[in-house]
Amino acid sequence: MSTMTDESERRAIANRLKRAEGQLRALISAVERGDDCRAIVTQLSAVSSALDRAGFAIVAGAMRDCVVRDGSGEPVEGELTVGELEKLFLTLA
Repeated sequence: MSTMTDESERRAIANRLKRAEGQLRALISAVERGDDCRAIVTQLSAVSSALDRAGFAIVAGAMRDCVVRDGSGEPVEGELTVGELEKLFLTLA
């Protein structure tokens, strides 16, 4: 399977995931402290959105980079097909 080749794209996705990691740690701390449920739900929403954005960026990159076709237009073996990409996308929905 192909991997994302654009270094800046990989770096941007990794940064999104690192931000989500920080938000998740703050969320865990808020739950452990017994913070107000509104604040916890707001933080949970932020973490969820950050992960969704990272997932969509990965799928979008895969749509560009991972569907490799041969000269006849058929997917190259070992690469993601359009159907597989659709399944990946739907797991995020």
